[in-house]
Amino acid sequence: MTSLKTLAAAAALTVAATAAGGGAALAHHAFAAEFDGTAPVLLKGKVTRVEWINPHAWVHMSVQATGKPDQLWMVEGGTPNTLLRAGINKASLRPGTVIIVRGYQSKDRLCTPECRANGRDVTLENGEKIFMGSSGTGAPKDGSDPTDK
Repeated sequence: MTSLKTLAAAAALTVAATAAGGGAALAHHAFAAEFDGTAPVLLKGKVTRVEWINPHAWVHMSVQATGKPDQLWMVEGGTPNTLLRAGINKASLRPGTVIIVRGYQSKDRLCTPECRANGRDVTLENGEKIFMGSSGTGAPKDGSDPTDK
């Protein structure tokens, strides 16, 4: 009887662990599911905040256009670990830092409450250009990803 209870408990834990991990797996997506590889954007603005969360970090920025109100953008990057290994960290993306992001706009083109884009690379204030995207996600082979062959 004890081994039957142990087996039932192990099965319940396996199901719970699978269900818990499944949400994260479903939340991760291929580039083409959300972003348009034919809609490049070049954004210059100030960092307002950064979300260092999995599966993708998000850089929020305020982009100024001449004669228009500031436009808010949230730019998807790779995983926090990927960004850290590339040289992007909390010190390089402090609020108020001016950056230039090259990437691709979301398919829906909606800008409520913020416009969304997938960032391919970011140019920091010191001129350093760093790949900020995810590798192998179906993004266009545009020369940003150092692992593209």
